[in-house]
This record gives sequence, structure tokens and C-alpha cells, in this order.
Amino acid sequence: MARKILVTGGAGFIGSHTVDALIEQCGDTVRVYDNLTPQVHGPNAVRPAHLHADAEFIQGDVRDRDSLKKAMQGMDAVIHDAAEVGVGQSMYSIEQYVSTNVGGTATLWDILVNDSHSIEKVLVASSMSLYGEGRYLCEAHGVVTPAPRREEDMKAGRWECLCPQCGVAVKPSPTDETKELDSSSVYAQSKRDQEVYSLIIGKAHKIPTVACRYFNCYGPRQSLNNPYTGAGAIFCSAILNDKAPLIYEDGLQIRDLIHVKDLVRGKLLLLENEKADYGIFNIGTGVPTSILQLAETLIELLGRNFTPNVIGKFRNGDIRHCYGDISRIRKLGFEPQISLREGLSDLSEWVQSQTAVSDVEKAHQVLVEKGLVV
Repeated sequence: MARKILVTGGAGFIGSHTVDALIEQCGDTVRVYDNLTPQVHGPNAVRPAHLHADAEFIQGDVRDRDSLKKAMQGMDAVIHDAAEVGVGQSMYSIEQYVSTNVGGTATLWDILVNDSHSIEKVLVASSMSLYGEGRYLCEAHGVVTPAPRREEDMKAGRWECLCPQCGVAVKPSPTDETKELDSSSVYAQSKRDQEVYSLIIGKAHKIPTVACRYFNCYGPRQSLNNPYTGAGAIFCSAILNDKAPLIYEDGLQIRDLIHVKDLVRGKLLLLENEKADYGIFNIGTGVPTSILQLAETLIELLGRNFTPNVIGKFRNGDIRHCYGDISRIRKLGFEPQISLREGLSDLSEWVQSQTAVSDVEKAHQVLVEKGLVV
């Protein structure tokens, strides 16, 4: 049966692909609530052309209680994707990140708890960033949780995490949802707060709630003009402007890269499956990929022949390795369908039809000035 779904942040990258799937695959009626933040959508933004024509659009901020309350009226479910996104920027734009991500989520739940509504389920966008470092394996001591890397090690180019018991470099292993959380950035902590508050309140008031821990998502529509967005889009912006992608550390840090269509497929599964209610789920591929491999593949696909600019410096708030254990969502029937090569080909084909402004050097300089690059 068709539902009425509110998607906060629904004009953005992941949100707009979610809207497409809800309308085209599920036959749902969708209302989008988005503030069209200039950093993502540009100055004086209007309803973006990529937003599905059949979606209702309301421009508003999740911190605006009256406006958000009106947007929630008559809806059956909420997919809460609205958030400020960016590890580096969050380390100095603190009020902006906390007020939007935590305050906006608090506003949403205050309405759900204290006002009449017809909402029957909430999906909240969480993040792999709240794990901090992923799981690691020491040959002598098994699964371990390394201490934060020391500044003196990183200045010397010793990037790997060490076993807390024997001090030997440890190897990354898949990170599951039971790993202890150790946020290393304001962004990560704000996503952790969103998740924790949502599950606490949802359980207390018997509103089925699901925390979706997104891994590193990429694909068409990711902003090419926002230097704090995902690595894939940032690298594409640089390459299109004939600049070598800037990479911190040695480029061998590992992430779990998932195409946006696969990620949306996972979200909709969690929305529709009652077995997911009140649960926490990684949405990734379970496949580790280095940042250097990502950059080199995009350079090749976009037909350039330069090499990435690996600067050998550490950005405060970054982690070394984390990729997902997706066995929990697999048990509900999820399986990623898009390989990295196929997904990056899709991204590269799209970006060649776009205009990109590469401000990554400016963003890097701000971090340097703030003392956030070692």
C-alpha cells in the first residue's frame, strides 16, 4: 500500500535519490523538506532540477519548529536525512553542526512526542564516523581497540594504529554495529547524538525507529562545489579543473565506498521491514578501498594522466581505517549490487556533464590556519 513519506534533506544528494526510489519503485507520495543550504546548492538556490517532479517541495530548516510541524502533517513516516556534513569543517563550525544535526533532530522528536501526528516510523541517517577507528586485529592479541594515534608518530609518517598491548601495528578488520563508539570529530559526535536520542525516544514512545549507519556514499548529484563533501566528489572537482586530488597521510587509509543507489536500496529495505524496528544497521559494501585507489581510478576514468597530491599530513578528526561488517542487514535480504568500478564509472560519466568549482585548497588552508592539520 502506498505511503506518505516526509524526507528531510530530500533535495540533497542521498535524499533526492531516496525520493526517486520511493516514488518510482514503491509508488509512495513524497514530501521533501530542505533548507537548500548555499554550501551545497549554491547562493539563491531554488528547487533543484534533479528533484523528482512528483515530489512536493517545502523549503525550510529543521530547527524551525512551526515549519517542520506543518511539513509533518498527514505523513505516515519520516526519513530524516537533513544534516550538516563534513568532518573537517565540523571541527571549527561547531555551533552550526551541533544546532542543525542535534538541535534539528531534537525539534523533530519534540513534535513527534508533544503534537498530534500520523507518523508510524522514523529512519534516521547515522554515520560510520561515530565508530571512530574501525575494528582491528592483532596477530598476538586478537581483536583490539587502538588508542588514538600520537601526533609524534604521524609527524614521522607512522600512520598505522598500534596494538594497545604490544605496540605492534594492527590490521583493519570489518566493523560491526556492536563496536564501542569513539567519535573523533564534532560531526561524528553529532551523528551519534542523533542516533542515540532517536532510538531512546522512539522506544519510549513506541514509534518504530531505525538508525541507518551510512558508510562512504558516492554517486551522481553529490555536490561538486562543496569542499567538505565526500572524497569522490571532491576528487572529481579537482580533476575536472586539471588539479591533482589532494590526499592526506599516505593515501592508504581504508574506507567502505557504497554507490548511492545501493545505499538507498538498503534504506528502503529497513523502512519496509518490521524486523528492523528499533535497530541499528550498517549500510555499506563490506569491501575495503584505499583513498589512493579511489583517486587513481577517478583520474583514469576522467581521462587525465597526473598523479594524486599525497601531502603526508594528518587532518585532525580523521581516522585511519574503517570498513563495514554488513552481516546484520544482509540477514534482512540486503546485498550490494554495484561494484566500485561500475559505480565510479557512473559518477565519472555524470560529472563530465557538470560544472565544478574546486575549493579544496581553500578548505585545506582554513584547516591549517585553525591548527587542524598536523
